[in-house]
Amino acid sequence: MTTDYLHYPYASQRMTTVANKGMVATSQPLAAQAGLDILKKGGNAIDAAIATAAVLTVVEPTSNGIGGDAFALVWTKGQLHGLNGSGPSPKSISIESLKERGYDEIPKFGWIPVTVPGVPASWAELSRRFGKLSLRETLEPAIHYAEEGFPVSPILSKFWQNAHAQFKGILTDDEFTHWFETFAPEGRAPEVGEIFRSKGHAETLKEIGDTDGKSFYRGAIAEKIAAFSAKYNGYLSEEDLASFQPEWVDPISVSYRGYDVWEIPPNGQGLIALSALNILNGFEFDHKESAETYHKHIESMKLAFADGQKYITDHEQMSVAVDDLLSESYGESRRALIGDEALMPSPGQPPKGGTVYLATADAEGNMVSFIQSNYMGFGSGLVVPGTGIALQNRGHNFSMDPEHDNALAGGKRTYHTIIPGFLSKNGEAVGPFGVMGGFMQPQGHLQVITNMIDFNLNPQAALDAPRWQWVEGKRVWVESTFPSYLAEALSRKGHKIEVQLEKGAFGRGQIIWRDHQSGTLFGGTESRTDGTIAAY
Repeated sequence: MTTDYLHYPYASQRMTTVANKGMVATSQPLAAQAGLDILKKGGNAIDAAIATAAVLTVVEPTSNGIGGDAFALVWTKGQLHGLNGSGPSPKSISIESLKERGYDEIPKFGWIPVTVPGVPASWAELSRRFGKLSLRETLEPAIHYAEEGFPVSPILSKFWQNAHAQFKGILTDDEFTHWFETFAPEGRAPEVGEIFRSKGHAETLKEIGDTDGKSFYRGAIAEKIAAFSAKYNGYLSEEDLASFQPEWVDPISVSYRGYDVWEIPPNGQGLIALSALNILNGFEFDHKESAETYHKHIESMKLAFADGQKYITDHEQMSVAVDDLLSESYGESRRALIGDEALMPSPGQPPKGGTVYLATADAEGNMVSFIQSNYMGFGSGLVVPGTGIALQNRGHNFSMDPEHDNALAGGKRTYHTIIPGFLSKNGEAVGPFGVMGGFMQPQGHLQVITNMIDFNLNPQAALDAPRWQWVEGKRVWVESTFPSYLAEALSRKGHKIEVQLEKGAFGRGQIIWRDHQSGTLFGGTESRTDGTIAAY
């Protein structure tokens, strides 16, 4: 594998981090350091990923939690393994039952959009299959921060205050009381630098660690969740929790310029990133800062989203095959639709999402791409009393149209936004990558991959480069740092360009690459958040 891209002189806000023993990259410094401590304690990259993920549920609750879902790509002993840790809808829910309750669409908050949380089972399964330390050992740093507290960082405080301002105006029913007790105990969101503690969160983490996650699905924690659901006429039951098990899956990929780009198969939306790259395979790009380059990238992403939002759902219920969507012939047919003017595709407007991503690597060659989320920040607005468990609202993505591939049904996994990525070449691992942020995620994947492969940007520069986000129709958001002359040129091609000042709209990513000649690790972290890399 060539390392030319590692030295490309692209203006970057930070330098690429270089190390050789171990590396953890994520959006929060305390979480990254916790993962590194686990590596130094004798754990491997898988143990470090679990530890980092658990700390993130404590120190970044605005984006993820114990009550969310997770996906992982794990490279170990020369093989890539995929784990789908997304939970299904409750078995008793249906379109008909919601209509009987007076719903024409699935709400964002409350019990109706709550699906089975997959995070604790995913941690336990990763630990069981690939970890060197016990699950309890890997959860100790998170338990410490939940019990002793941690200082709230600036970006976290901003998101927390935004959520509190929104919730106090709309979450007025009794079932939401516990969210305010847990996350706004002083009647407000915590300020920058304020120490925040969550004793209930700590006790829950202890029980998950002591029982290898079993209590969450078939024990005391499961009983608390089910009782809370029953009290407010929710659909989630003890049976739904007890029957859940994360699924080991074969990752899907496309070849792009000699590299293999890997994603988790549906129900995740990684298929969209691969579809867009498959379309781009037929183009050659002379240089990055070209209106023609950006035009083709945007058009390819729009076409991929049109397919993804039509077909992606629980993989067993998709009406088309993944291989067909990623075939060369289908890529050619979609590529032929791209001309000089902006297309008008038909999918609906993507909402924003809240997610955390992390990447880990160790000296043994293990590497992990891991992502977990509650969705839309804090999720459903529900917190199981006394536990610190904020429940996700992933079910909001289901369609109420019974003819749609992603139609709501009991025991079904919905279209999922969170996606870990991985890159390999000639059968060897290059490394994990990911970009958080709802429907921005496949768009971020495409941008960082093309930045590195097509334009030789190093991992940090690939993340720092100005981003765009297709929103709907011909609307495209660009960052304030996006070159104005390119924005104007894209506008002349029919794109409706809007400068978006909110950096959170463009995702938050991490990258770790390994050079196989030296074994050296090169890491990039996100300048749009509190991201950091811990390494040694």
